[in-house]
Amino acid sequence: MPKTPQDAPPSPLPELPIPAPVTSPPRDRRPHPPGRRDPCLLAAALFAAYTTLSAARYRHLATRSWDLGIFEQAVRSYAHLQAPVVDLKGPGFNVLGDHFSPILALLAPVYRLFPSPLTLLIAQAALFAVSTVPVTRAAAGLLGRRCGLALGIAYGLSWGIQRAVDFDFHEICFAVPLIAFSLEAVLARRWRSALLWALPLMLIKEDLGLTVAAIALLVALRSRRSSPRTVLYALALAALGVAATLVTLTVVIPAFNTTGGYDYWSKVDSDFSPFDGADVKLRTILWLLLPTSGLLALRSPLLVVTLPTLGWRLLSSDDHYWGTDWHYSAVLMPVVSLALVDAIVHTRVSSRPSLRSYAHHLPATVAGAALALTTTLPLSALTLPTTYDTPDSVVHIERALDRIPDGATVEAGIGPSSRLTSRCRVFWIGNTQGVTPDYIVLDSTSKWIDAPQRYARQLHPDTRYTIADAAYGYVVLRRGT
Repeated sequence: MPKTPQDAPPSPLPELPIPAPVTSPPRDRRPHPPGRRDPCLLAAALFAAYTTLSAARYRHLATRSWDLGIFEQAVRSYAHLQAPVVDLKGPGFNVLGDHFSPILALLAPVYRLFPSPLTLLIAQAALFAVSTVPVTRAAAGLLGRRCGLALGIAYGLSWGIQRAVDFDFHEICFAVPLIAFSLEAVLARRWRSALLWALPLMLIKEDLGLTVAAIALLVALRSRRSSPRTVLYALALAALGVAATLVTLTVVIPAFNTTGGYDYWSKVDSDFSPFDGADVKLRTILWLLLPTSGLLALRSPLLVVTLPTLGWRLLSSDDHYWGTDWHYSAVLMPVVSLALVDAIVHTRVSSRPSLRSYAHHLPATVAGAALALTTTLPLSALTLPTTYDTPDSVVHIERALDRIPDGATVEAGIGPSSRLTSRCRVFWIGNTQGVTPDYIVLDSTSKWIDAPQRYARQLHPDTRYTIADAAYGYVVLRRGT
């Protein structure tokens, strides 16, 4: 019997395409290049070391100069939207009449939140630490990870940086990272970035306009074949840098100075010979080039950027500028370190096998030298247990200083001034220029004063001062009624 349509098996349904599951785009699972984080990790470690050293010195009342108090007064004025008056230089003295450093205003917002000299010290530590990033990154990019890390360590522990960290606070802490980033861009042939990083140096200190000019001339020299337009921009910036220095020295600073001049012209003596102190100057140059670069930095044109700073220092009649102490060499450290990187790059292709071998081993050598020298430099204090303690003497001295009320006028020297500038109006001892302060604080730990009240009477003959408190050589005198 034939099958009816009802008895016929059903025809198979057509197969529909099964849509592919919706997935997110595949992620790039390639590992990050090795050593990518090295510069930042090194900077973080150095920031911790610099901050610990600075805070420990402050906690131990080991302030070395009046600069910390001076800069705090300037930043405090900026933080309250006032002219940068620094009473330590004289009542009502505008610090722009001393050095042209308007870049200090950048610290004002942070200082307004944390009004303390420690704010300045921590900011300086951060700026120095940040400068290791471009040095390490440039070295790693051109020489490899291990060489980059070695040269970053050598730079971060270099004697010039350590001396600057040990010297309380100074405005040049802004210049160090700017120079480092600018010269990193030079090595990477990023000409515009190099010029832009150098430009703000003119707002840090009056002499750094010449450093801007040196960097701009370096850019013009290196870009002359690849970018003629860059040469024009670089030459224009070089002219601007020189003009900025001249205008600042002859017009801007005198306009803010009560004498109508530039106080530091006195450091240039017409009877002074550049050969005076030649032994000290030669040692400084050797310190600058030998442990930091094994003299190989001399093979790089980047070293020309050191000439403006070295020039005014070695031609000055003030012997404080000649040596390796204080903060004066900090701006030279990134220049020498990156000049070494540049020199190694070119020396590696030298036809002389001995020179190639020397350049190959030099990164590890300068890193070892920096580590060895650190045992005699300020960061070695981090290995001492006493660094992390607060001496009993400081506790009692601070208790005596706490007797001075906020807002009081105080005449003080180096030791107590930086403890008071955040909350009092502080004058330099012997330079109140007719202002009779509410308090006088004398630091006689060296026993240079045997009769504090008699000395106070010499300072202010018409005013009677009584001893309000004394501790470990510090004497707080209060004006009588």
